[in-house]
Parts: sequence; C-alpha cells; structure tokens
Amino acid sequence: MRDALDATPYDALLLLSFGGPEGPDDVVPFLENVTRGRGIPKERLKEVGQHYFLFGGVSPINDQNRALLDALRKDFADHGLDLPVYWGNRNWGPYLTDTLREMASDGRRRVLLLATSAYASYSGCRQYREDLAGALATLEGEGLELPRIDKLRHYFNHPGFLEPMVEGVLKSLAELPEDVRAGAHLAFTTHSIPDASADTSGPVEAHGDGGAYVKQHLDVARLVADAVRERTGTDHPWQLVYQSRSGAPHIPWLEPDICDHLEDLHGAGVPAVVMAPIGFVSDHMEVLYDLDTEARAKAEELGLPVRRSATVGADPRFAAAIRDLVLERAATESGRDVTPCALGALGPSHNLCPVGCCPARAPKPAAAGADSPYA
Repeated sequence: MRDALDATPYDALLLLSFGGPEGPDDVVPFLENVTRGRGIPKERLKEVGQHYFLFGGVSPINDQNRALLDALRKDFADHGLDLPVYWGNRNWGPYLTDTLREMASDGRRRVLLLATSAYASYSGCRQYREDLAGALATLEGEGLELPRIDKLRHYFNHPGFLEPMVEGVLKSLAELPEDVRAGAHLAFTTHSIPDASADTSGPVEAHGDGGAYVKQHLDVARLVADAVRERTGTDHPWQLVYQSRSGAPHIPWLEPDICDHLEDLHGAGVPAVVMAPIGFVSDHMEVLYDLDTEARAKAEELGLPVRRSATVGADPRFAAAIRDLVLERAATESGRDVTPCALGALGPSHNLCPVGCCPARAPKPAAAGADSPYA
C-alpha cells in the first residue's frame, strides 16, 4: 500500500474487457462483432457458437467483470481512494464507445485504463488500444471533449496477480489423490496466438523467439512453480503450453496444445497433471470449454488424473494490486518518486507502449501509446 492514496491527476478508472453474449440470441451477433471485416459466413459463426450454446448462450465474462468491478470499488472505498470505476467492452454491451460517452458527460478528463489482459501481444494490448482510438474518434466526431486516457502497465508479474495463482495450484495439488500428487506435472496454459504475432509482441527490442508474450508467460510459470516448490518441498516438473487456437491450419501458432501435451505426458508415464491457466484473468469461455470441457475429456479418455486451478478473477489481492498500480502511475505522472512492484527476472513493464510494440498487420491508429493520435 502506498503512503498516500492520491490518484491525482486521474479522476476515473476504466475497466476495458472483451465482452460476451448473455443469452442464446446474443451469440451470433456477438461473434459478428468479434470477426467483423473477416467475411466469415453466418452459418460458420453458428458452428463456432456451439461452445456458447453448451452453456445456455451465456459467456461468464460479463458477470466476472461485474464481480471485479465490485471488488475494485470495495477495495478503493475501504482504503479511502476516491476514484470512480467505469466499465466498457470491445465486443458487447456495455460498449466502450457508450461508456466513454458517459465518462465525457460526467466530466472525466484524466482516465486510467485497466485491460483484462495481463500480457503483451497484439490481441491482448494493441487491439484494445486500437478500439479505444476508434471510440475516441467517434466521440470527437460528435463534438465531445475527449478525456486523456493512459493504460496501466502489464501486471503479469505483480504479486497480487501471482499469489492467487500460486494458491490455486497448491489447492489443485491437494485435491489430487495422494498416491499421484508428488509426481504431478504442472501445465501452465495460455491462449495460443500465431507465431508471427508472438515474435513481434512487446517492444521492438523484445521481438523474435516468441517475443515478450512467451517471455512473460515463462517468467510467470517459473515464479509460480518456484513458489509451489518452496511451500510443498516438492519440485514439480512444468511446461508452458497453449490452448484455444482458432486460426487457419496452414498458419503456424504457438504449440504444444494442451490436449496434445496431456497425451505426451500420459505416454511418458506421468501420474497426474494440474492445469494452471496463467494466461487468463478470469474463468471465461476459453477456460470453461477448452480446459474444463475438452482437456478434461481428453484426460478422462487417457485415464489421467487432472485438476484445473482457478484464475485470479475478483480475488481481493488482485483488486489491491490494481489499486497499487493506479497509485504507482499517479505518482509517476505527478513527478513523485515511486518504486514499481514486480517480481521475477523481467521487472516492471513500460508505462507507455512504444512505437513498434505489438504491431498490427494492417496499421491502425492506437490510443494510449507513444504513437497515439490522442495525446
């Protein structure tokens, strides 16, 4: 906790997330928003939407964001931090543009943005900034006074993000049968992305060999595995693996896939596995379907005991971490001395995304970065 809970010069925090359908009738329109410009036929979207229909056409992500909003507001209030929290989505209501319009109407002029993605990548950072630029352009066209928006740095290695994951892995290990627990492997999972996107993730100096995306995930995996070893006295083998691939088969994506990995581990005689979704902030559809449904079915087919650890969700420690990041950025912007909190080998991420960071194939304006058209 910082010495002074002063968010000056900021007057609001904006939670920016992906969004998701909240009923069967929402599924195809939601997927049309996600895939806009790619020319994907509606019939294909209905096929893709089967994942959602298995869960009643409802993605859990919006309720999870509501829970995170409640946790943030409670934490801020409990610690005397007077900072209103708003919420907007990229692909479903409440839409980002509508939320920004509300914030402009409320007179918000300096806003911090929290994205529900902890790591550097095009889809996890720059695409959010592109959508932000598009929303600001809409407001500018309406003649509204635009707030200045700064994005909080990547928080993958903040203790408040890491500790709930460590606790989740420990809980999952404890749930395994005692005779297989000591030999359990840890499979740290994250969203697969194209190799080319991974290689150009993060600042230019981090490009190549998986870029910042892979490096950041590996650092988190090491930190969690080391903490588990320190607390249990057992050195569990681990590997970073991937899930949720959605691209064309001929385009290389990060591998191995979690289901292939489970087959390999079973073939090697591994007695049990804990799947730890370190790449995700909450238990949304990719976690519920790709891990809890598909990967668990694969494990059952193999006769391999598995457990899946929890994501951080609305854990109070994560809310406290966001408060810490808010105060850290406010101190930096106000010219006050501050020591950023970060664990692991990589240290704290940049506050301002530099030019060339996580580039898009087709360049588009992106806000809240060094190349932003909205200073």
